[in-house]
Amino acid sequence: MQPTSRFEATIPTQLHALISDLRWRAQLLDADILEEERKAGISDPKNLAYPILAQNLRARRDNLQVSIAILESRIEKRSTDWPHAA
Repeated sequence: MQPTSRFEATIPTQLHALISDLRWRAQLLDADILEEERKAGISDPKNLAYPILAQNLRARRDNLQVSIAILESRIEKRSTDWPHAA
């Protein structure tokens, strides 16, 4: 078995913490989106009168979800490549 540095051992923990934080932020954005839709009385993003703020919040949330998926795939790849570092 190869020795693992303390830095390598903390990477998965740091990634899990980052993912948790990003998920929490995505939940906050979901709540903000719902609030903007409620205020406008429009929940269909395809509607021309859909609030611009809600569109921007959706884009941010979607970007966070992509980031989460990328980080999760890194964790998965890391655990299959280096089982001792998972």
